[in-house]
Amino acid sequence: MSKAKILVTGIIPEQGLTELKETFDVFYDPEVETREWILEHLSEYDGLLLMGTKADKELIDAGSNLKIITANGVGFDHIDIEYAKSKGIVVSNCPTGVRVPTAEMTIALILATVRRLYMYDKIVRDGNWVDVSEEKYMGMSLQGKTLGVFGFGRIGSEVAKFAQALGMKVIYNNPTPLDAELEAKLDVKFADFDTMVQEADVITLHAPALPSTTGVFNADVFKKMKKTAYIVNAARGVLIKQDDLIDALKNGEIAGAGLDVFETEPIVPAELRELDNVIMSPHAGTGTLEARTAIAKEASKNLISFLQDGQALNQVNK
Repeated sequence: MSKAKILVTGIIPEQGLTELKETFDVFYDPEVETREWILEHLSEYDGLLLMGTKADKELIDAGSNLKIITANGVGFDHIDIEYAKSKGIVVSNCPTGVRVPTAEMTIALILATVRRLYMYDKIVRDGNWVDVSEEKYMGMSLQGKTLGVFGFGRIGSEVAKFAQALGMKVIYNNPTPLDAELEAKLDVKFADFDTMVQEADVITLHAPALPSTTGVFNADVFKKMKKTAYIVNAARGVLIKQDDLIDALKNGEIAGAGLDVFETEPIVPAELRELDNVIMSPHAGTGTLEARTAIAKEASKNLISFLQDGQALNQVNK
């Protein structure tokens, strides 16, 4: 019996693909896998481990023999999951491997943002010095401050634990509140959206990109935030109206921002890049060898479980 054929796209650590290669006939060559190449050859494959390109209707139609697409990460807004479903294709994601690395990046962004590390680094690199006794050069301490978590899933709850270790209080906003017993156990409190926005000293975003969440942080919301508050986004760029954020940062409506994702990525507007009260990274929340290897192994298990055993793990288009 011939082995199922798997196409792996993007740049993925080879050590994360070991089990997949032992089980199936795997093609992985990021040097040749342009979108045009993928469209031309995708009909030859039963499964797709997807990274670095969109699985839109055009690509899904090209995969006439596809049975499963697994995203190499937790986000799947780059996959037309409903169209895939209409074609009988399972779509899965990798929610476990991203959890701790993205939470670590979030905490790094929070610390770098509130302690104004970009500004300090630039001053010193330019050969200058400042006296941080002057209030205009000071950052903000986290101990005793309130963290607002927008989207309290796997990553949001992990960030909450890290933040509590730094002495922060945690409130959260989620479509469905936790039950009282779990809230008590985690030492967090539900807040409606406006309350979270008005009370939080730092707001961190961990919601998926949905019609209900797209652009939810906009000019009106920034006006409701404390002028001393910060916003951090390591989830999806479209959660924030980027132009509104730029205006809020320029006008002092909020104190600063830490961004790993952008509404217009990979293009980041010059207006945003020129500000010294924002720190940025290039969608690098899972940018460690350990994380990317773990995610590739999780994606591999999705493919193996479905194509070998008929069990769809982490399916997002049921």
